[in-house]
Amino acid sequence: MNIAAPGAAVQMDWPNAIYRTLKAHGVKQISYVPDAGHSRLIELSHADPAIQTTVLTTEEEGVALSAGAWLGGARAALLMQSSGVGNCVNMLSLMASCRIPLLTLVTMRGEWAEFNPWQIPMGKATPQAFEIMGVTVLRLERPEDAEEVVSAACSLAFDGDQQIAILISQRMLGRKKWTENK
Repeated sequence: MNIAAPGAAVQMDWPNAIYRTLKAHGVKQISYVPDAGHSRLIELSHADPAIQTTVLTTEEEGVALSAGAWLGGARAALLMQSSGVGNCVNMLSLMASCRIPLLTLVTMRGEWAEFNPWQIPMGKATPQAFEIMGVTVLRLERPEDAEEVVSAACSLAFDGDQQIAILISQRMLGRKKWTENK
């Protein structure tokens, strides 16, 4: 079985807007656990020789990679799905304690039109999990706001040494449903 997202192609190319904004703010490293919601942004990053991409086995590795990038003089972004946020809670304390910027873009599950009940609990807990660890949460609800929200997050993170999570609404990703392989 595959997961399909009907209607997603008709929306504004918000992944491209995010990519351009990350580039404009000097992001040189992008780490991620493979995620269909971030697939276009991942493709754009891999196609750019100026961006170093790292596939993670678990999301907290991306927090550590972001810290290492900053200590090495580079800016990084971590891409993940809301189901992986719980894996990062302990590592988030490193970033706040050491005043190391963190920029993470999180595709949400367990929200609008979710078909998988296993995604709902962490989807509900994601904003609070970040906030309890001192991470500022911004929401991206509309494709046309992508550039503005990501730019604000980059400024907060990299100019203010803050930990910022952008939660990308599940509605922007399109309705997912199970389909049969044919």
